[in-house]
Formats: sequence, structure tokens, C-alpha cells
Amino acid sequence: MEGFSLSKLRDLLPSLPQLSPQAEMDQETTLDQTAQLDAAAEKETAAEPAPSTSAPYVLSPMPIDESRPKTNLDLINECDSFPYFQDSPSLYLQHINTYYHLRVVAYPETTLGYVLPSVAEVLRGIPGWTLDDDERTLTLSDGTNEEERSAVVAATTAAMRATEYFSVLKGWRNELYPVYGPSPVKELLFSIERAASPLFGIVSYGVHMTAYTYVTSEKDKKELKLWTPRRAATKQTYGGMLDNTVAGGMATNEKPLECVIREAHEEASLPEDLVREGAKPAGTVTYFHIRDHRAGGETKLLQPECQFIFDLELPADVEPKPCDDEVEQFYLLGIDELKERLAKGEFKPNCAVVLIDFFVRHGVLTAEQERDYVEIVSRLHRRLEFPTGG
Repeated sequence: MEGFSLSKLRDLLPSLPQLSPQAEMDQETTLDQTAQLDAAAEKETAAEPAPSTSAPYVLSPMPIDESRPKTNLDLINECDSFPYFQDSPSLYLQHINTYYHLRVVAYPETTLGYVLPSVAEVLRGIPGWTLDDDERTLTLSDGTNEEERSAVVAATTAAMRATEYFSVLKGWRNELYPVYGPSPVKELLFSIERAASPLFGIVSYGVHMTAYTYVTSEKDKKELKLWTPRRAATKQTYGGMLDNTVAGGMATNEKPLECVIREAHEEASLPEDLVREGAKPAGTVTYFHIRDHRAGGETKLLQPECQFIFDLELPADVEPKPCDDEVEQFYLLGIDELKERLAKGEFKPNCAVVLIDFFVRHGVLTAEQERDYVEIVSRLHRRLEFPTGG
């Protein structure tokens, strides 16, 4: 660790032209991903040359078709947008061979995330990092424990922020996300600034809680309604879109329940004792997202995520209220209106998926009414190709 300094990193980082999110989008194909998969599948039996590293193929975000209502499967595809090996081995491998595989010296065979070539190139020659073009690996080569590795990553990301090259780092949060090693130990390898996590393609963790209530109609029928917030238009990510009642990132060493209690207070003014006693764990939702322009910053960054899910039934006289500047207001919406807004694409992509998961678990969405039911349910729980925490 001796001789590792932020000022030296800043001097070594390349001075590259600024790329705007829209410019990156314009550079890549905007073909519908389903069409890409179908075309690749038709060529499975033909011999294909190995992908060329001189002309890397970087997957574009799932195109957003606003010309028609979105189906539930459309919403799943939009969030879980990284290709599956089962759908097209050639397309999947083409992408895997394009990205750089993030690793640490302690686990040289374990990939912790996928890094875009444009990001990996910035770290070429930087102390503490080794870039291998033949193996397509980016290895954190300094540090023998979590504290030392985290120090290297912190200095590197701070230098990257100082260059003002990556727009995504303008949303610096001063929050640390964990990166874990492989099973069975699943040790904490290092922590990384939240805003920088998509640059390294690591798995990030969060909590999403749906607060609901039953409203009695004039005919004494109980109607299920969900408290649904609208994100502040000023937010850097997905501004103005609809969200789940409570949602937020889970920091290093934070437990899901404690995280949801904190977020419930910060975002919805819900008291701790109410959430601690009433929040019911409901499993996880996992997906592998490719960021588009709505996420803020560069597009095409890779974001595999695991969300810990909670349900909270609220008494009729308890109303969530904005407590910070992240939420504009809360609406109490019935099932039909929620479905309509999902179809219009008003929800943040991962919040749409969490809402679909709620519908499945509460019998709102069934196999009898949804022809893609089996695929939807399985896609809510993608097995990620990177190590995950407990």
C-alpha cells in the first residue's frame, strides 16, 4: 500500500473526451433485443467466428417502445435485460467475451462483475490494478484484506470522480456497497462507493417494501390498495417515475430489516415500531439490468441487483408522507389503476418488477389470466453469475 496516493492516481488517469449518455446511445444499435435473440438463435447451428476484441460488442439497453401498452413480460424484459445463455449461447458468450471480468488476487478464478471496455481502459496502468487484454480481466491486485482493498478502491473511485469523466459519478452518495467473495465463505472482499458500483458491474443490494391497506367500499366490500409514491422530478435517477412505497440501497454491514426501517422513516415518515413489528419479509427479487438514459449518467453500464422484499399492511388511518426531497407525493391506488400505470410504463423498471412479484404472491396475477406466467415468475428470481452475500 506504500506509495499509493490519490494525487498520483489523478495524474495517471487518461484525459479522455466527455461522453454524454445520449451520445453513447447514438453510437450503438437500437434493435429490439428480442429480435437480436431470435436472429442469433436462428444461427446457432452455423459456425461463428470468435468475438473480436478489436471491435467489442456492448449490449444496448432494452429499447423502450412507447407506441403500445407494456405487457408484464415487457416490464420483466426491460428490467432483467442482460441475455440468458439458454436463449442464445452465442449472443451470451459474445457479450461475456467483450466485457472485462472484475477479480481480486485472492480469488483469481472468480468474476465479481463485468466492466465495460471503456471503463477498464481508464484503469490501465493505475497502481493497484492489473488489466489483462488476453484474459479480459481487470484485477484488484493490491490489498490482502477487506480494509486494504477498500482503501485502493476508494482512492481509485475518488480519482475517477475528480476527473469528471464519468457522468454517473456526479451522483456521488458517500454510501458504501459491499462486494462478496465466493461460497462457502462469502467473505466481504471490499466496499465501493454506491455511485461507482455500476462502473464495475458488481452485485448491489437493496430493500423494497410495499405498504398496502384494505378500503371498505359503500357495498361493504374490501378493496386492496397500495401506497405508491412518485419520485421527485429532481432526482438524478428515474426522476418523476412511480416507485414502491419504500425502497433504498443496503450499505455494507447493514441488515435488510434495519435498512427498511431506516428507509421507511426517511422516505415515508413511518415510525420505527410500526415497521419493525409489521414488516413481513417476502423473499428476494433478482435481475441483471443494463442501464438506460433514465438511470442518469452513462448508458450500457451493467447492474445486477438483489432486492430484499417486505410487505406491510397499514391501518386505514396511517398514511405515508414524504420526509425528504426524494419523494414528491404518495397516492393510494387500487389494483386496476396500478395495472394501467404499469402498462403505461410509469414505474421505475425494478419497481415494476417488485410490484409484479407482489401481484403474484397475493394472487392478483395468476396463471389463468397471464399466458407468460411461468416465465415471469422464474425471471423474478434470476440466479446471478456473481458471488452474493447471505
